[in-house]
Amino acid sequence: MRVGVIGHTGYDDLPAILDGLLRLAPGLDLTLDFEPEMREVATDGGVLGDPQSIDALITLGGDGTLLRGARWLDGAAVPILGVNLGRVGFLTSCGTDEIGQAMRALASNDYIAEARMALYACAVDGDGISRQEWRALNDFVVHKGGFARVVRVGLSVDGDSIGTYAADGVIISTPTGSTAYSLSAGGPIVVPTVESILITPISAHALGVRPLVVSPDAEVVVDTTQASETLMVTVDGQVGTELVPGEKLVVRRAENPVVIIRFPGATFFELMRAKLGWGGPPEDE
Repeated sequence: MRVGVIGHTGYDDLPAILDGLLRLAPGLDLTLDFEPEMREVATDGGVLGDPQSIDALITLGGDGTLLRGARWLDGAAVPILGVNLGRVGFLTSCGTDEIGQAMRALASNDYIAEARMALYACAVDGDGISRQEWRALNDFVVHKGGFARVVRVGLSVDGDSIGTYAADGVIISTPTGSTAYSLSAGGPIVVPTVESILITPISAHALGVRPLVVSPDAEVVVDTTQASETLMVTVDGQVGTELVPGEKLVVRRAENPVVIIRFPGATFFELMRAKLGWGGPPEDE
């Protein structure tokens, strides 16, 4: 099995973790290919190339690293084993103390492959030409890039106008992204396997504007015609571009899901309780 490795180089323990992976790999019949920045830290292994050349992907970091790995796969049907080196790690599969066990489970295919709906979006200019496109596992956010100021954007679903949002911005998210920025903005929590698209306004300047959950097959369009200045579109909180007045962001379900590795016992609500404090403090407190 050929396994790609993507990671965050800012962790002090990274060299030791990579060394441990390299020691484990031969006995499990695994070949490790590292992204270039990681290969400079690792003492051995190949260099990661085409997503289609690997059978699995390990991400070393937090949720942000896993999101970056998911975008790098660009729709390839490759399961992701997320190892949490950070704090929350809501999307990751295990912690550093469980790497050995997780690697053995990966090598023997002893895991649950959980398909997560992803989103596709394109920025469309005033002439109707798509000038840039992305995939996201969490969300697309249209927002003001500078001073805190209300912006006005038009929203439509399948060509049917929802109306104009006067807000700090708007979040278009997947069920996976419902526990990310959308949650902080007052959006609903959606179980990841319940496919849908969430539309969550950010600090809406109207009592009647509330989050919406629409069909996973819907096409959501954010129209900046009424915006008075250039806006930003951010993808998974990591990359993006500017949207000038008159441009649109068109969002719909991506063709292929992202496959995340899960192990028995790690249910969604257990993660909610452990990572996000769902249900309040533990009973013993």
